[in-house]
Amino acid sequence: YYDDTYPSVKEQKAFEKNIFNKTHRTDSEIALLEGLTVVYKSSIDLYFYVIGSSYENELMLMAVLNCLFDSLSQMLRKNVEKRALLENMEGLFLAVDEIVDGGVILESDPQQVVHRVALRGEDVPLTEQTVSQVYLFSLQPPSGFEFFWNFPNNPLGP
Repeated sequence: YYDDTYPSVKEQKAFEKNIFNKTHRTDSEIALLEGLTVVYKSSIDLYFYVIGSSYENELMLMAVLNCLFDSLSQMLRKNVEKRALLENMEGLFLAVDEIVDGGVILESDPQQVVHRVALRGEDVPLTEQTVSQVYLFSLQPPSGFEFFWNFPNNPLGP
């Protein structure tokens, strides 16, 4: 939630339950609920929702939803289902972070999102790397790193 429309967790859960009850048995992709525009898509055992104000353009909301779904589909190798998504929750969060920020749409091209998520995913913590990854990393000096030698009593200076 990007604003305080539903400030408490109780209100958020009630809203989410209401949306699910109204949308899980229909074949349409858009709904108007409580003065909000809701676009949604289901896949096997998951439901994806993008919600905007009643003034939002439905096509833009659908573009965000399609970008998220297509990005996840590529990242999960067409296996968009609950178990695979739970195992790759970090990728989901990174994808959402690349698509929207504070309710502002940043990207709608799934290829770009997948590329950026892959780049950010390369920054694996040292404790989660294999021995060979750590060894290869240790052989490469950081970019912009230069070696300086300082010899004592050097007539040319430091």
